[in-house]
Amino acid sequence: MVLVPKPALQQFSFIRNIKPTTFFSGIPLIDLSKPDSKHLLVKACEEFGFFKVVNHGVPLEFISKLESEAVKFFSLPLSEKEKASPPNPFGYGKKSIGQNGDVGWVEYLLLTTNQESVSQRLSSVFGDNPEKFRCALNDYVSAVKKMACEILEMMADGLKIQNRNVFSKLLMDEQSDSVFRLNHYPPCPEIQALKDHNMIGFGEHTDPQIISVLRSNNTSGLQISLNDGSWISVPPDPGSFFINVGDSLQVMTNGRFKSVRHRVLANSIKARISMIYFGGPPLREKIAPLPSLTEGEESLYREFTWFEYKRSAYSSRLADNKLVLFERITAS
Repeated sequence: MVLVPKPALQQFSFIRNIKPTTFFSGIPLIDLSKPDSKHLLVKACEEFGFFKVVNHGVPLEFISKLESEAVKFFSLPLSEKEKASPPNPFGYGKKSIGQNGDVGWVEYLLLTTNQESVSQRLSSVFGDNPEKFRCALNDYVSAVKKMACEILEMMADGLKIQNRNVFSKLLMDEQSDSVFRLNHYPPCPEIQALKDHNMIGFGEHTDPQIISVLRSNNTSGLQISLNDGSWISVPPDPGSFFINVGDSLQVMTNGRFKSVRHRVLANSIKARISMIYFGGPPLREKIAPLPSLTEGEESLYREFTWFEYKRSAYSSRLADNKLVLFERITAS
């Protein structure tokens, strides 16, 4: 658990929230087993950049095992967890998010999906027996990656792209730069005294990758931003998955799909555990609007490699518009 003295609360960001938290009932819910799901996926990506999926095919056993291992890890003494630090970028971190001054009421474990690298990080904490954690992680990530690829192929079908694996092949590539993150947001009882203010657990941002697959325990906190800039709270659902469109997918669809801006608020009573798979392309991969989606239209973005965009994104502040540097400037 992140232990922060009360005076240190001044370091964190707060937002004013006069009204009690209300959950948004309009989040797109997509049953992946239904034949019309590919069209609903496209609509959700165009309107929200965010949706919930059910009948996803990920065994509940894999979900519960990894959450159990995550709870065990975050329950360890800080001195034990810090054996997996500093996050450079992979490893254990707390409070600080990135290298540019962003902070949140959070501790986390960021891992590459490369199994050898994962084993090295876990061995520093669990000694010679990281196997239980590693197996739970491997089972979960493999199942979630498979689901993510199926969703991306359904998106391609819905967009009537002839090559239906145009997105999914980037995640399936052996050099795919995909990462996995476990976030723990400890309860913060002190914010009850702040009355109409909420503390930021993880500040507003978009995900730079192609697609993000999120699952959390039954604790609220996640919010997404609508097109009008308003923030809505997403009801927690530990048995389902939430899918985010990432910046790279927005570029590849020439802005047709929207990379969703989202954030997490701290909870005063309950801890929140979230598990996120970020599906990314290989570092050498060139990202640009697909020709089949730009026929008769102007390309909104210039071509760049994932390495180039990743380097730019991780050198910026969390809330920055990371894509603006890669937009094409048109003559007026």
